[in-house]
Amino acid sequence: MRKQIIAGNWKMNGTIASGSILIEAFNSFLSDKELNVDVVVCPPFTALERAVCLTRDKHIEVGAQNMDYHDAGAYTGEVSPLMLNEVGVTYVILGHSERREYYGETDSMVNEKIKSAFHHNIQPIVCVGESLAQREANETISFIHSQLDGALKDILAEQASELIIAYEPIWAIGTGRTATADQAEEVCKSIRQYINELYNGNVADKVRIQYGGSVKADNALQILSEPNIDGALVGGASLLVDDFTSIIMAAQELSVTES
Repeated sequence: MRKQIIAGNWKMNGTIASGSILIEAFNSFLSDKELNVDVVVCPPFTALERAVCLTRDKHIEVGAQNMDYHDAGAYTGEVSPLMLNEVGVTYVILGHSERREYYGETDSMVNEKIKSAFHHNIQPIVCVGESLAQREANETISFIHSQLDGALKDILAEQASELIIAYEPIWAIGTGRTATADQAEEVCKSIRQYINELYNGNVADKVRIQYGGSVKADNALQILSEPNIDGALVGGASLLVDDFTSIIMAAQELSVTES
């Protein structure tokens, strides 16, 4: 049974002070819980070191929202995997649609970042997803398969089995629109089947696939109940204590039921 993973992407929100208050609230809520769910928060770069300090020996791990694939060099404004290692980050979000759309990231760049993340023992959360136009043109599956082709080029099977793939339909990110559980499951199932084609059944069984896109407390349980959805990449709701903890507990409820 794959372990559910709930990750909060704070995007460009919050300060060190406000992020600390949020994490301390999460810690307080989760302190007496026996969780069988991985929980990750991904604050802005400036708040990462403080977040790592606050989550040490707690139920929460810390991820970055992006990274460069070079170890060092003349790459003004970028953050390297070595820097993330030094801070103590254990996860990194790669290929988010906002990075692709606003900053021109390509599948080949995402591929280099995945290789670098694995080399430096940082767990990659790799985002894929289609636009509304692609969905309406019935191109969702073929487009996502092409993203996987590019992102996973030369990625070894043992590395691929450790991947977290986040299916985030672009039309559902920050819009309040959410894919139905059936729509999300259809795509996540297709991703797993394609991983089987690219590698083998063992890898496909191990890969964890999240859904992301306006995940909230009131729809989390239905979405997470689908057989090929192993967690959620949460945006705005991860900045709200009640909402994010409710999503975590929905995942925990499922893990208890399935065990």
